[in-house]
Amino acid sequence: MAGNDRRLRQQLETAGEVGDGYHHRMQAMHEANARRLREIISEHGWPGRSLVGEDGAEAAWFIVQHSISEPDFMREAAVLLQHSTAERNAPAWHLAFLTDRIAFYEGRPQRYGTQWDVDDDGTEVIWELESPERVDDLRREVGLPALSARFPGAQWRRILTRKPSAKRLRDFEEWARAIGWRKSTP
Repeated sequence: MAGNDRRLRQQLETAGEVGDGYHHRMQAMHEANARRLREIISEHGWPGRSLVGEDGAEAAWFIVQHSISEPDFMREAAVLLQHSTAERNAPAWHLAFLTDRIAFYEGRPQRYGTQWDVDDDGTEVIWELESPERVDDLRREVGLPALSARFPGAQWRRILTRKPSAKRLRDFEEWARAIGWRKSTP
């Protein structure tokens, strides 16, 4: 399932069809993968290392990460993944990415700095951080490399102050409300 997801994304990127909203073919694949993963979880529990090995555990995490049109499933999976990481049956960075991803879609600051977007110039920008001064320590705790090593000194400060594209944010907010990530305002 994860391999099919990656192949479809590559096909769409090659065709120049990625980047403006959630492509309907990607959404259909993500929803089909989520349905199958729910069946697996229902029958076996979270597919951690002990059940499906390292590659299978990573594929399960990948599928959940991409099930963005299913907020409840992602939130439920985060609880299961939290138990799996506590039992050392999944790497802590899986939970860090999923936690940040959920925060991103809910419109909250992220903790580990795993979610990025682009600004009006197409430059990568980090989604708002809960604690920029602690992000490197938090990342190390879950086995992720420090962001400050990737973006030293002034470059790091510039990344923290740049904002995603206003149009992308408006489109994203509209989509997030329609999907159920955010409450609609009356």
